[in-house]
Amino acid sequence: MKSRENLVRLKQFQVNEKRRQIAQLDGMVAEFERMAAELEAQVAAEEGKTGITDQNHFAYPTFAKAARLRHDNLRTSQAELIQQKEQALAELNEAEVELKKAEALESRDARIRSEDTSPRAMIG
Repeated sequence: MKSRENLVRLKQFQVNEKRRQIAQLDGMVAEFERMAAELEAQVAAEEGKTGITDQNHFAYPTFAKAARLRHDNLRTSQAELIQQKEQALAELNEAEVELKKAEALESRDARIRSEDTSPRAMIG
């Protein structure tokens, strides 16, 4: 059955796509982590130069405020990416289950086809 073979290929494609998506999300989370660490270091350096660490102080460095805001935004985006990754992992598990079912149907159909084409003794 050609349709079963197509179904297996489709399910395999979906599994591979989810794995690629998860890898991409992992890379983005790691990149955001690196960028946030750089911003933290920049804020610390700026605070060290001015000697002012109180964000509410009138002379708190503008660059440090902006870097801290970018840092917070990155952390928020990172948390959202982690949620997307968890969702993608759930979808991957579901796709893998569907793939196994499709492969089982395909192997069953192949076994049936091979039995149908095997030579049979004619009784007559």
